[in-house]
Amino acid sequence: MSDEQTRDEAVEKELKGVPEDMIDGKDAAEKDTGEERLAALEEELAEAKQQVLYARAETQNVRRRMEKDVADARAYAATGFARDILSVSDNLSRALEAIPAELREDEKMKGLVAGIEATGREIEKVFGQHGITRIAAKGLPLDPNQHQAMVEIPSDDAEPGTVIQEMQAGYMIKDRLLRPAMVGVAKKPG
Repeated sequence: MSDEQTRDEAVEKELKGVPEDMIDGKDAAEKDTGEERLAALEEELAEAKQQVLYARAETQNVRRRMEKDVADARAYAATGFARDILSVSDNLSRALEAIPAELREDEKMKGLVAGIEATGREIEKVFGQHGITRIAAKGLPLDPNQHQAMVEIPSDDAEPGTVIQEMQAGYMIKDRLLRPAMVGVAKKPG
């Protein structure tokens, strides 16, 4: 037998009855280090799970915002065009109002008047199809979100702050203001 084998056998005899974890060189301090490492890893895992949850929530929020933006773009895409067409509608209404009653009855003018009225009805129909509605103004209290006061008119008949004259019709497109109604508002006389 060699000296090395004899030493190994001697060491084995001495270690008989000693706990296994001490034989492997694992004392209590090393055990604590392993438990601390495990706790640190568990903490890192919990943080990673939390970060994944936050990332998912943020992704959901971005997707919802994008869906809303797309829906708004579809709903309000015609806003600029609608504003431009409002002036055409206004001019058509002014043309109808400018025709005196006696000319409306004239056989030569009946076709023209009927054509202008039909065009006005068609514009109103198209406005309705695209969610464009006229803002009610006359007789209502001034609403700065929908009305633009152009003048104050002394009046005994109406309550101060009430719209008594509409100079230009206002319109909404769905739930957004397209153009405010330009109005005259009652004030106390004197």
